[in-house]
Amino acid sequence: MDEFDLLVIGSGSGLDVANVAANHGQSVAVVEKGPLGGTCLNRGCIPSKLLLYHADVLETIERADEFHIDATVDDIAFAEIVREVTEEVEADAESIRRGLQSSSAHELFEGEGRFVDERTVEISGGEDDGTRLRADTVLIAAGTRPSVPDIDGLEETDYLTSTEALQLESQPDHLVIVGGGYIAAELGHFFGTFGTDVTIIGRRPNLLPEADEAVATAFTDRYADRFTVHTGHAATAVSETDGTVTVEARPYEYGPDSGILEDKDPVTVSGDELLIAAGRVPNTDTLNLEATGVKTDARGFIETDEYLQTTADDVWALGDIAGEYLLKHSANHEARAAAQNIFGDDLQPVDYSAMPFAVFASPEVAGVGALEQDLRAAGREYATNTYRYENTARGDAMHAEGFVKVLIDLEGEILGCHIIGPEASSLVQEVVVAMKAGSGTVQDIRDAVHIHPALPEVVQRAFSGGFTRGDDGDHHHG
Repeated sequence: MDEFDLLVIGSGSGLDVANVAANHGQSVAVVEKGPLGGTCLNRGCIPSKLLLYHADVLETIERADEFHIDATVDDIAFAEIVREVTEEVEADAESIRRGLQSSSAHELFEGEGRFVDERTVEISGGEDDGTRLRADTVLIAAGTRPSVPDIDGLEETDYLTSTEALQLESQPDHLVIVGGGYIAAELGHFFGTFGTDVTIIGRRPNLLPEADEAVATAFTDRYADRFTVHTGHAATAVSETDGTVTVEARPYEYGPDSGILEDKDPVTVSGDELLIAAGRVPNTDTLNLEATGVKTDARGFIETDEYLQTTADDVWALGDIAGEYLLKHSANHEARAAAQNIFGDDLQPVDYSAMPFAVFASPEVAGVGALEQDLRAAGREYATNTYRYENTARGDAMHAEGFVKVLIDLEGEILGCHIIGPEASSLVQEVVVAMKAGSGTVQDIRDAVHIHPALPEVVQRAFSGGFTRGDDGDHHHG
């Protein structure tokens, strides 16, 4: 049996901890069943954002007539765009693989890792099939995979998940998307901008249901203008005939008594490709955790304490599989904390305050902190203000639609900020810094000099007065 100081399962953000261990002179084993680099590089944020930027460029050209510029697009090499992105991602993954294989401090084991006992893992598949590894410390960072819901007829139907959709070189004529979250939003934008007819079926009343209600409502309205959108519907049956996929969706009530409304008529939609974008499930079921003391929650995510320790001694977990925030920047943040806690002198809890998110769709969406619906449900006192892009000089010049919405407590502490519109993912960063590194109050934004007439003025003005009490709507605060 091969023995190591640290064993890491998964080669996404877990590699950051592996590298710290190597720098501390420890022996490190990395187990990976797929291409190196994890979900983000291979099946997630990197390929999707590379593809989406192409869509943004095309959208800019198509809007040129708004600015009295006559521009036409003569040709789109769709397959070439996808192939180029796929090749770039594969090259990056191979570069990580070569780096690990040439390292004297790391040893790479390619195959699926399954626990034999608390800190012993057996490799199945690949060149290292049957190899057993034991380590003093184990880090589980094995990620998630697309969730496939139980829909009648789906098993007999050809369908895409985000993994296949990101490598699809033949553009669909009509894409039906089941799911209303960020994956549906981003891939709908990509294919739709290039001319695919897109139909989105989502159970919740709005698309992007994890966003602030006002943002989600505005986003859903914009998507309803661009595409065919059936929110409040659940896909119940799928069939395929001669290359045409047909989906039956029934009205769905979301709430305490969630369920299909049997007395309402279903909607039937057809297309030549079906994309299932119904969230992610953790890869815990592949690890044989029954052989360990590592507990999982009701959804299958690994339970960790505030330091990222699991319920088993010297076994840690981070990233998507730990289920806190399924975001790459959160996994990177957790990796820094895990490295500190595993190799440092004292334990520090992971600070999840001011964890931002962004959706790279059109319109772009970003947010940080509390959602208004959650503050209302918790009975919190708060005040809110909204400022529209088009009321700033730069926003007007851009013909920008959208708004910045701010939530504060009655002492002026920033509780949350939610943005829909151009460059939302960049604009929210100022608020993240204020919440993390500043005083965390509106004064941080108000007192900073903002370049005129640049886009961040929309953030400055959202923070600069006109606040309305959220709990009664009557009081204004400067």
